[in-house]
Amino acid sequence: MCDRDGTFFRKFSSAEFSRRGFLKTSAAGAATVAIPAHLAALLTPTAAHAATTVKATHGSGFCNMGIFLAKERELTKADGVDLEFVVTPSNTEITTMFGAGLVDISMIPYSNFMTLYDAGAPVRIVAGGGVQGCIIVAKEGIKSAADLKGKSFGTFQADTLEVLPYDYLKQAGMSFQDVDIRYLNTSPELAQAFIAGAVDAICHIEPYASQCVMGRPGATVLSDGTDLYGKGYSDCVLAARIPLLESNPGAVKAVIKALMVAQSQAESDKQAALNDTVGSYYKTTMEAALDASNKQPIVVDQRNQQQFIIDRGRSMQELGYIRNMPDAGAFDWSLLDQVIAENGELYGSLHLKSAA
Repeated sequence: MCDRDGTFFRKFSSAEFSRRGFLKTSAAGAATVAIPAHLAALLTPTAAHAATTVKATHGSGFCNMGIFLAKERELTKADGVDLEFVVTPSNTEITTMFGAGLVDISMIPYSNFMTLYDAGAPVRIVAGGGVQGCIIVAKEGIKSAADLKGKSFGTFQADTLEVLPYDYLKQAGMSFQDVDIRYLNTSPELAQAFIAGAVDAICHIEPYASQCVMGRPGATVLSDGTDLYGKGYSDCVLAARIPLLESNPGAVKAVIKALMVAQSQAESDKQAALNDTVGSYYKTTMEAALDASNKQPIVVDQRNQQQFIIDRGRSMQELGYIRNMPDAGAFDWSLLDQVIAENGELYGSLHLKSAA
């Protein structure tokens, strides 16, 4: 795939990652797409379905539980939509494939979305996924931001899991220059790096953050994000490509409605939701998942998080991932508004929402 400079996509190892390199692999607009064979193989057509098929990428944290339940419980099929996941080899390629137009929608960290929007990709945030759950965990003996000086710190590039530690250190008068930042590729890899002692601290998502606290004796939580941002801060959002929004808004509405049903079901029966996702989607223990389950809830209606997301653009600018601050044009809540209006009883049953 090409970025604004016409540089074609190539896969970087974690050791080769740079912020400029990330932008070259993830930012895509209407440019010609050259996709590697290992990604093209993921898109091999399957048997035709009578329903409209919507292809999606997703992450691995609890903020994705809504879309996982929607898939596992076939919650979109009642509205004539077949939700098809395209599983990617690494977190970076979730953004790459969505930006390149190889999938229709993505459950994506708001920060990764910003890189695409800034590059001119035809994408919009249409609903929420999950809130909170970004956790900074450090080894025994590290009790504050000052204790992180000179220590190794694992995270993902352009992720909300990079924005939080950046903001955390900045609040303490520090910067990434004070720590040894190391970028990894997947959630299990990041968790294992910390548990095995390969890095001194990490910022991770639930349920993996709880797994890390349980898995390394003496591990300490330095921040869960609420100390910086307050309760209910956004993490993942549902984004859709404009061509789909224009050609088949009903399909997007079906996905949003399914996410709301999934949220209602998870709020009503947490254990059943974990039974359907731990192991198949979350590579962690049920014990860790239960411990983490209240720390990153599903919240589909994140209209009240729009300004929070826009404000985080400043950190993304300072980190070098985007040129321009995001604006209200990055959001299109119109289909969410319609789903809420058409499903008043369902919306009223949700515990967590903008109107609550």
